[in-house]
Amino acid sequence: MNKFLNSPGATAGPHRIGGATKVFAVIGDPIEHSLSPPMHNAAFRSLGMDFVYVAFRVRRDELARAMAGFRALGILGVNVTRPHKTSVIRLLDGIERNAREIGAVNTIANADGTLRGYNTDGQAALDVLQEIGGPLSDKKVVILGAGGAARAITHFLSKTVPRISILNRTRARGSRLSAEIARRSKVQFRAYGLSKASLSKEVPQADLLINTLPVDIFPRFGARLIHEGLIRPGMIVFDTNYVHRSDFLVDAERAGAIVTDGLEMLIRQAALSFKLWTGRDPPIGVMRAAAKEAKGGWTA
Repeated sequence: MNKFLNSPGATAGPHRIGGATKVFAVIGDPIEHSLSPPMHNAAFRSLGMDFVYVAFRVRRDELARAMAGFRALGILGVNVTRPHKTSVIRLLDGIERNAREIGAVNTIANADGTLRGYNTDGQAALDVLQEIGGPLSDKKVVILGAGGAARAITHFLSKTVPRISILNRTRARGSRLSAEIARRSKVQFRAYGLSKASLSKEVPQADLLINTLPVDIFPRFGARLIHEGLIRPGMIVFDTNYVHRSDFLVDAERAGAIVTDGLEMLIRQAALSFKLWTGRDPPIGVMRAAAKEAKGGWTA
């Protein structure tokens, strides 16, 4: 358990930041949209912890200096989002098995200057999918994208489902991901470039469609899925983006699909990070309420 959990400054009610307050953070670029600060700060307040969680914009060429700063300042824990989930690995002192096999880190714990990386994305996504879709052992899966989120989700799904098709803008990247996971799994993999032809071939066969493409790229592919009638009733459609409920999800639900966005995945990966950092069970209801309130307050 973290030695700061019962520090004298930890009090219930409104939190006053002082000299004893310990800091946690999330890094990425962009980062202004992050719901992680309201979630974690609400959790800390609810449990009377003298902790605070902040967001830092870190550009690609600033990552090494940022990590050195976290060591020097004694920041206890860091969440990592796009575009740093893979590049941060070389700057860590250690990495747990799942994160090493996934090849992406979204959570870092700092123990007296020793930085260790973890991945809570994959388990969070699996929990959400099993909750909305039931057992996944007979599901055929199509994943759009091959970045950090796709790697984490594929890693965990490969232990459960019989077939996964990866469609990525760069086919070679999807093929590399397929090959890496296939070495550790008996699941059947297919990799394609992301095109009208590959969407038309793979999506109609899928029981579960997962989008991990960024919000500035996916809409044109989502519109094609709808216009081509590739979404069928009963299909599970999971868009890992959580910034807003997309037109694609609305249209997919109208077509009879079971849909969810990435908000619940975000909440659950945050809860897993909280547990890693503090050793305490996260107040997940408090975190969920804070995330929904913050998201509802966005004007864009």
